[in-house]
Amino acid sequence: MDALDPGFWASLASHPWVYPALEALHLMGLGALFGSLLVLELRLLGWGRQLDVQGLVRLAVPLALAGFAVCLVTGAGMFATQPWELWVNRAFRLKLLLILLAGLNAAWFHWRRGAARADGLSRLQCLLSVGIWIAVIICGRWIAYA
Repeated sequence: MDALDPGFWASLASHPWVYPALEALHLMGLGALFGSLLVLELRLLGWGRQLDVQGLVRLAVPLALAGFAVCLVTGAGMFATQPWELWVNRAFRLKLLLILLAGLNAAWFHWRRGAARADGLSRLQCLLSVGIWIAVIICGRWIAYA
């Protein structure tokens, strides 16, 4: 069957373990993404000053990107099983907007070398990042109830 055929995704979604497996992988990706960012951002906010910032950046950023990639692939798979139902869901659309904002904030942070600067703007961006990702998680759970 062709992955571009809508029937492929409908049949995939009807399999008893595919959607739950996608959800489980999505949560693992989210754990890697949010967990690694949280540790790095808490360090940049002043916690664990004995930890080397650049070492944490080298560890956390690739792990966060890998987690994001897992979330992107599994999220796309879950979306493909019921695109119309999800697209009309306000919590889903807000989640997408927040992910875009998180990405723009991260790009700006790394473009201005925020980890090396550790200035007031860097700390504000870290707080913003944590807040946005918490909101993404809340929206993700809210999708089922909205």
